[in-house]
Amino acid sequence: MLTKTRTLILLASLTLLVCLPGIQALASASFQANPVAATTPAPGAGNGQALGPDQFPEGVNPLTGLPVSEPSMLSLPPALISVTNFPVSARPQAGLSYAPYVYELFIGKGMTRYLALFYGEYPKAPASSTSQAGLATDKAAIGPIRSGRLPYQTIRTLYNGFLVMASASSEVRSQLSNSTNIFGSDNDDINSALIDVTKLQSIAQANGSGKAPNLTGNQFNKQAPSGGQDAPKLWVFYNFYNQILWEYDSASQAYLRSQDKADGSGKFYPSTDRLTGKQLGFENVVVFFVEHKALNGDHTLIDLDLLYTRNKAYLFRDGKVHPIYWSTASGDYEKQTGLLRPIRFVDADGKPFPLKPGHTWVEIVDTTATLAQTDPGLWKARFYAP
Repeated sequence: MLTKTRTLILLASLTLLVCLPGIQALASASFQANPVAATTPAPGAGNGQALGPDQFPEGVNPLTGLPVSEPSMLSLPPALISVTNFPVSARPQAGLSYAPYVYELFIGKGMTRYLALFYGEYPKAPASSTSQAGLATDKAAIGPIRSGRLPYQTIRTLYNGFLVMASASSEVRSQLSNSTNIFGSDNDDINSALIDVTKLQSIAQANGSGKAPNLTGNQFNKQAPSGGQDAPKLWVFYNFYNQILWEYDSASQAYLRSQDKADGSGKFYPSTDRLTGKQLGFENVVVFFVEHKALNGDHTLIDLDLLYTRNKAYLFRDGKVHPIYWSTASGDYEKQTGLLRPIRFVDADGKPFPLKPGHTWVEIVDTTATLAQTDPGLWKARFYAP
């Protein structure tokens, strides 16, 4: 039944481009107060500072706009790894600071999980000085790894990659392809499943064609776009026991991530990478609106309407917030080749909107979510469970 439902959804998506919802009143669980001013790329964007969206210099990662130390790694397909965020004992996770993209998605009961994408570079073994007590930090590894979720299949397909997960429920497992299961080394420790990068690279080589996948489609520019509004802080409220705070750090020119401890205290603590011991910092943070579909009674089987459509998003970069759109609608490349490319970030006219060169964290929220400036410079994204 699930397979049939997903098939009908995909067929409908192919024949009808979903229109972007208009700006609604905050009272109806949408946006209103303190709207973000329209934004355009800065005048200098076309004078050689911009990279992409269709062509990138040799050795530059099209998912970050940055050069890689080993260009041969770009011939390997992306690895999309299911990384747990709950229970709290799974934190700090290993390897997230190396991911060009991290998608954080709601999995039910107030919890979120990460689909971390690795391409062009894998985590490095930690220096002994970064070792954290009680945590496995002696190897370059990623995790803890947990079970797969339905949206993984669409995201994997868009990035032409493969999945790494700790299996999945039967109704989910039947929908996922190109996946490898990694299980824990300790049956008594739910957080013991990690994958070291040597094994990950072997899996990538087995899934590769020897030819670099086409992961173009986005534009990068060091120069900040004009417009936008001041946004040094972003508060993402998934649940009373699952809240995130992003704070812009001018020294690193990135947003630093903190999270509560699921204790209802409202206190935030730095989210770190156990490999480096440093706080997670991402140059781009995107609040990403997409329709959620709950497919079972307790709303833990959730799929996302991601294919052949577009919807609103908000990009936080350089301490400001910009209204943009995300898109998987077919453009000239897709129509000519019949192939898919990664999720693209565009302006109201469908033109590429520049990301800051670096890494991108995507906070996925339902279309009923709200975003508003609650205090000067503090923006709150409020998620409502489907």
